[in-house]
Amino acid sequence: MLRISELKLPLDHTPEALADAVAGFLKAPADDVHGFTVFKRSYDARKGVMSLVYIIDVDVANEDKLFARFKGDRRVMPTPDTNYYYVGQAPAELKQRPVVVGFGPCGIFAALILAQMGFKPIVLERGKEVRQRTKDTWGLWRKSELNTESNVQYGEGGAGTFSDGKLYSQIKDPRHLGRKVLTEFVKAGAPEEILYLARPHIGTFRLVSMVENMRAEIIELGGEIRFEQRVDDLILDGDRVRGVKLADGGEVLSDHVVLALGHSARDTFQMLEKRGVYMEAKPFSVGVRIEHPQSLIDAARWGKYAGHPLLGAADYKLVHHASNGRAVYSFCMCPGGTVVAATSEEKRVVTNGMSQYSRNERNANSGFVVSISPEVDYPGGPLAGLDFQRELESKAYEL
Repeated sequence: MLRISELKLPLDHTPEALADAVAGFLKAPADDVHGFTVFKRSYDARKGVMSLVYIIDVDVANEDKLFARFKGDRRVMPTPDTNYYYVGQAPAELKQRPVVVGFGPCGIFAALILAQMGFKPIVLERGKEVRQRTKDTWGLWRKSELNTESNVQYGEGGAGTFSDGKLYSQIKDPRHLGRKVLTEFVKAGAPEEILYLARPHIGTFRLVSMVENMRAEIIELGGEIRFEQRVDDLILDGDRVRGVKLADGGEVLSDHVVLALGHSARDTFQMLEKRGVYMEAKPFSVGVRIEHPQSLIDAARWGKYAGHPLLGAADYKLVHHASNGRAVYSFCMCPGGTVVAATSEEKRVVTNGMSQYSRNERNANSGFVVSISPEVDYPGGPLAGLDFQRELESKAYEL
């Protein structure tokens, strides 16, 4: 198959127009085009004219002749292999099962891949299963009652379960590993459009059932998910891990432990530092969340095309490089969404944003953050950034 990039069509084109455009671009008889699939669809709003931009994978006759004719044209290339290839399979006699600590996005996929390779992982998650966790989260939002072990940050699905479910990144993916993620999400119940939209998202309500379906597959393949099981320590033999100790005094033994901790398990980070696990401070960003009418953003981005069903609620991205060398930028922009409380510690305030699949709430919201670094803003060791965060969160709570 061959791949065509940058194929532009009007916003309201017919399905037949896309087939005609593929054949016309290749200058090939329609009968030579045996079929095609849309790999990606984005939009181009420059110059006041809205166009849809496609990447198309085409099954076509006389492929070698076409490659020769388009030699040097970067818009035409062989379709890359986007299949996922497992690095191995578990032996028939599995002597030891790997342990995965945490069941957010990283932990889910670590456990899923291990299960698909036959390793029957044991997952330890300090929070609750997603339905009960949802009740605890609403307890904070509606009654100001915080459960420090089951909230927006902790529990099945991780913080991303109560978010927009955005599925795109600016990071290059030459091995197409992201395709495996999208494929698994579709298998778990996500709409198939996430496979080709340039900026796909799922929304909070759909994510809940998807997380449950992925958990069910892990269990069906021999894995085990243990909720309300907080890991408090490592079991070490010299410099080798032999398992983990739980908050209830229990132990789970394994020579293979995946730490999928996310960004909020500060007590676990502190335990790992005491245990001599090598860490280093990393730059991150802090800021505020801003909210504005979605209609304002739609008009600014789409102009006369605002409200078109193919476009939906508009998003945006802003970046400013300040004269002092810092970057200020928008982050986690949620079109048609809601601002939500997201703390996991008492007497601290953390704020996040979320959207449903429809993105039809009245307001848009986005984080606006400034980059900070350990050298300038929080010197003093690998975990100094945690103290920096906590100080800001406590002041926000007092305000």
